[in-house]
Amino acid sequence: MPVITTIDDLRRLHKRRAPKMFYDYAESGSWTEQTFRENTSDFDQIRLRQRVAVDMSGRTTKSQMIGQDVAMPVALAPVGLTGMQCADGEIKAAKAAEKFGVPFTLSTMSICSIEDVAENTTAPFWFQLYVMQDEEFVDAIIARAKNAGCSALVLTLDLQILGQRHKDLKNGLTAPPKLTIPTMLDLATKWRWGMGMLQTKRRSFGNIVGHAKGVGDTSSLSSWTAEQFDLKLDWDKIAKLKEKWGGKLILKGILDVEDAKKAIEIGADAIIVSNHGGRQLDGALSAIRMLPSIVAAVGDQVEIHMDSGIRSGQDVLKALALGAKGVYIGRAFIYGLGAMGEQGVTSALDIIHKELDTTMALCGRRDVTTLDRDVLLVPKDFEGEWA
Repeated sequence: MPVITTIDDLRRLHKRRAPKMFYDYAESGSWTEQTFRENTSDFDQIRLRQRVAVDMSGRTTKSQMIGQDVAMPVALAPVGLTGMQCADGEIKAAKAAEKFGVPFTLSTMSICSIEDVAENTTAPFWFQLYVMQDEEFVDAIIARAKNAGCSALVLTLDLQILGQRHKDLKNGLTAPPKLTIPTMLDLATKWRWGMGMLQTKRRSFGNIVGHAKGVGDTSSLSSWTAEQFDLKLDWDKIAKLKEKWGGKLILKGILDVEDAKKAIEIGADAIIVSNHGGRQLDGALSAIRMLPSIVAAVGDQVEIHMDSGIRSGQDVLKALALGAKGVYIGRAFIYGLGAMGEQGVTSALDIIHKELDTTMALCGRRDVTTLDRDVLLVPKDFEGEWA
């Protein structure tokens, strides 16, 4: 076993151990992948201020996200197909998050169902909703999330239509994978993954199969999902969904000041500055580049979270210092899960926590809630001047 000290170590191990189509699903963006790349590379432009002769004892990374106590202000993002990266992946990730003391967010497009995760954990988790045209399905899945004790609904706004992800199309991505000759050759080298999958019954979309009208098995699933994303989702529908849910609502996919203002009008408890990890609108600005202007415009009116591009504790610190109250990791925990299951997710959280804590200390701060722009050196043109 290699010594794991960085998130990239986990990524390399994930690549070796997971089938190509599922690794590529995680490690890709849409079209040219410009936004996918810049989500991470733009963090490199921000530098840190080293401060010395400061008492570094008694440090804490504890904070809150939407009123919930967290060991550090980092949540596990909703990621579709998580249970294809590793058998029972959502359950394993949720368990790791619970033990660490950070929120776990379950995707609508998960392999393990809402009920599966609820039965295997004790801490309330968050549920991410894709709005479908089938209103009965939407109403039912909201009710299922309530019954499972989910403490927040994360409503994704930037996937009414699916961005084209070339790798997924070329790999013929399915869950479970179709047994073509190239797929079988690849799976033959992933024995660890295969052994896990043989030992679980969870191999398809647990929130959909058997719950959506006309979807009794995987053969009818692809046509249903292709047709079901609600093209008519607008702010009025979002307001109605908020009423139906009746609890904490987080709106994911905000990348524009005007949309952030709309989110406040409908009463969102938090917004996530996000471009879906570069998987939707290629050519959009990175989330970290858009964060400061959104914080400046509405940061005193709504809790602002951020995702897309977080790969280290230093990235977390930079986002918090620019005004986010919390961040989400998607790929970073998926690398760990695909590499080593639950232990790998814990490893990813440990790595990020250690980097956050150490960097915070070397920047002269002892409490993560006190981080502000004063610990950063930000290029004057970082946000850019766009006509």
